[in-house]
Parts: sequence; structure tokens; C-alpha cells
Amino acid sequence: MDWTLRPALASDVGWIAELRADVLREDLARLGRYDPVRVRERFRSGFSPALTRVIVVDGEDAGSIAVRTADDGIWIEHFYLAPHLQGRGIGTGVLAHVLSAGGVHRLNVLQGSPARRLYERHGFALDSEDEVDVFLVRR
Repeated sequence: MDWTLRPALASDVGWIAELRADVLREDLARLGRYDPVRVRERFRSGFSPALTRVIVVDGEDAGSIAVRTADDGIWIEHFYLAPHLQGRGIGTGVLAHVLSAGGVHRLNVLQGSPARRLYERHGFALDSEDEVDVFLVRR
């Protein structure tokens, strides 16, 4: 499948918030943390189009990834891909593209998330964790 990245627009906030709710629902529910309003509101309140790219697959908006520079490294945030496209190498390609810039990369995943395997395959290792989040780093 062909994918590209495009700059996010302020108008992308709604569908990405819905995608986030869909992608995180199972893990948040397992952790006893799923709240249909909060999951969307947390994204809406922190959405920065300037830091976000939309993943376009075969001409259709299908996901997002945000990259934010901080003192402790480059944070990968809001990396979501439509469930029907997961497992097809798209996430691997997008992640490899982001990591090609070099530097220390950081991210977090929910405890028990299958996405953790993707990150570990790309050299991320455990930095710290709590009852909900796992923080990973790639040096």
C-alpha cells in the first residue's frame, strides 16, 4: 500500500480525535480508563497541527503522527493508524521515516498495548513505567 505524510490542518482535529478513541478503546477499557468524552477531549486540548502529520494511504486520510522536540529528546506522540490498515507495514514505514532524522526518540504506550512490539523492533527500550503508561526511549 502506498502511503504519504501531509501537514495536518486545524480542521483535522475531529476525525483524528475519533480515530484516537477507536484505536485506544480496547487498551483503555482493559485498564479501566476508557471514558468516551475524556479520550477525545485530551486529544483536542493538546492537538498542534504544526507538529502533526496526517498519514495518507492510497489517497485517504488514515492516521496521524506528531513529533515534538524537547530537552530530553524527540517525542513521538499521537501515532494512530486506522485499525483496518494495521499490520500491513504502514506503521513500520512511518516510524522508520520519523526515526531517520536521528537523535534520541521517546514515546509512551499504554500498558499491554500490542504497539509496544513495533517500537521494540525499532530499537526502543524501557525507560520507565507506571500502572497505565510505559515510557520507551531509543538512543
